[in-house]
Amino acid sequence: MIEDNKERALLVGVDTGEEVDFERSMEELKSLAEACNMRVVGLITQKMATINKALYVGTGKVAEIREFIVECEAQVVIFDNALSPSQMRNLQDALDMPILDRTTLILDIFAIRAQTREAKLQVETARLQYLLPRLVGMHEALSRQGGASGSMSNKGTGEKKLELDRRKIEHRISELRKELDAVEVDRQTQRKKRMNSRVPQVALVGYTNAGKSTVMNRMVEAYNGNEEKKVLEKDMLFATLETSVRTIETGDNKPFFLVDTVGFIHKLPHGLVKAFHSTLEEVRYADLLVQVVDFSDPQHRLQMDVTRETLKELGAGNIPMLIVYNKAESNMEELPHIHDKQIYMSAVNSVGIEELIDLIKQQVYANNKDVSFLFPYDKGSVVSYFMENATVLEQEYLENGVRLVVNCHKADVDKYSEYLFLTDT
Repeated sequence: MIEDNKERALLVGVDTGEEVDFERSMEELKSLAEACNMRVVGLITQKMATINKALYVGTGKVAEIREFIVECEAQVVIFDNALSPSQMRNLQDALDMPILDRTTLILDIFAIRAQTREAKLQVETARLQYLLPRLVGMHEALSRQGGASGSMSNKGTGEKKLELDRRKIEHRISELRKELDAVEVDRQTQRKKRMNSRVPQVALVGYTNAGKSTVMNRMVEAYNGNEEKKVLEKDMLFATLETSVRTIETGDNKPFFLVDTVGFIHKLPHGLVKAFHSTLEEVRYADLLVQVVDFSDPQHRLQMDVTRETLKELGAGNIPMLIVYNKAESNMEELPHIHDKQIYMSAVNSVGIEELIDLIKQQVYANNKDVSFLFPYDKGSVVSYFMENATVLEQEYLENGVRLVVNCHKADVDKYSEYLFLTDT
């Protein structure tokens, strides 16, 4: 009975030979439809040298799609690429059926999953900007009622926003931008505080559903305890949209900020990247990127390529990176396995978490120095500072002060250079 409550979707794709893995793209489209609470009832593909500018598919294929719609009682047709406004209108007229494309589907999922005010504003902005030139062609798709597809219910951005006329939508987009600008001021303030603290920032990046949130939660559990708030971890595409920041206290005065970011995906709509720019911008300010890869996925190399290209688009392509091959349970007896700046692990089983933490600390604290200071007894506040913010290797009380051998930030060495304790060699 539950299955019958789901909207029945027919998927359509065109293989022009340009797609690295067309079958994989179609499989991912199916996962996206299911993430939007739809039931896929059919799949139609066509090989063509170029996309039909008017209908996306060939004219003969349109008739086949119409027949299949009747046969499988489809309620919506989803195309694997972004459709132009004219293609959307022509297909709407030819099929007399709600039409969605890959971009609209991803926007729908984001609308369902958005929880914070900022995420909702970002999703609505991207959605309205994409739909604006497609309003005529998407009329039926936007007004279909009662479907269990999340964004078509009362969740996310509502029907009333999508059915506004063009002028009102443009006005709404302008309002959203102003609200986002205000939110961005708060985000910049928080970011500035973190950067001024000298605590390194580490960002988890990677393909959607690779296990970033699981990695973050296992780190929090291992070093911060179970009382700290966890992020949502679920086996689905785009389970979380919010950028979450946690301070990982490693116990040796080498903490770091850990940032969980929005997952990437093949053909991620440019409008979403633009709308989520302030959120994704956290990646640009990271001292280290930790790319989480789903090692169990046969196409993980392609997913890594998508991640690399998206990072370039965000201006974060040159930030140092560790590669985490997660979900490597097939070789549990050999885990964790570390090679250079790569680690094979299983976050869900908490295997490799401590080793990953060590790798991160080696990277973000690589410029720290081991130095010896001699502080007069009236400089107790400075001694306390180093006890709280550096790794104390030795501590000795001498006649003229406290000698500390510490591993600390280079800036602290420069700041307190007058107290350096140099011995004859």
